[in-house]
This record gives sequence, C-alpha cells and structure tokens, in this order.
Amino acid sequence: MKKYLAAFVMMAMMAVMVPLMATEASAQTYRTRTSERYYEQDDRNIYDKHRNIINIGIGAGAGAIIGGLLGGKKGAAWGALAGGGAGAAYTYKINPKTKRYERVYYR
Repeated sequence: MKKYLAAFVMMAMMAVMVPLMATEASAQTYRTRTSERYYEQDDRNIYDKHRNIINIGIGAGAGAIIGGLLGGKKGAAWGALAGGGAGAAYTYKINPKTKRYERVYYR
C-alpha cells in the first residue's frame, strides 16, 4: 500500500508542476493565404489548450490525497469531489480565461 501511495503522491506532484513549467505562448494564430483558402496555425502550448481540465484535475488530485490521508478510501472520494469543485470554481469564476483576438484585415 505504501508503494501505491508514494507513486500517487509523486504523480500528483508532477501534475502540479506541469502548469509551473509551461512556457508562455503568444495566443495568436497565423493565417496564410494559399489558393484562396485560409489556414490557421495554433501555436499555444499544452497548458493553454487544456487549462480548464488541468486545473480541475490538479484540484481533484490534491483533494484525493488530503481526503485519503484523513479518511481512507471514502475520504479520498469525497476529497476528490471537493477538490474538483474547488478547481472548477478557481478556473471558471476566480481566474477566468481572457480571450484575446487578433485583428485581421483582408484586402
């Protein structure tokens, strides 16, 4: 059981480090015109593309760890639910995404 708990804690720590190690992207798309068609290139990194899911997953993982330490298997389930809810509240209400749009002028 200690091996599984240690492995889970290490994976949770790695999941927390993903947003911290992510580089900042310019959030712009490049449009090129080739034979009357426009192609968009998305240069965002993994965290920028999947920010909501990663934040909710980190909250659920942290809640599961704390709940598991305090209340066993049932506590881990309740902790995962509470952590997921807290992660969703953070992602959607406390720190929502700001949409940046690029002006494109066609001639």
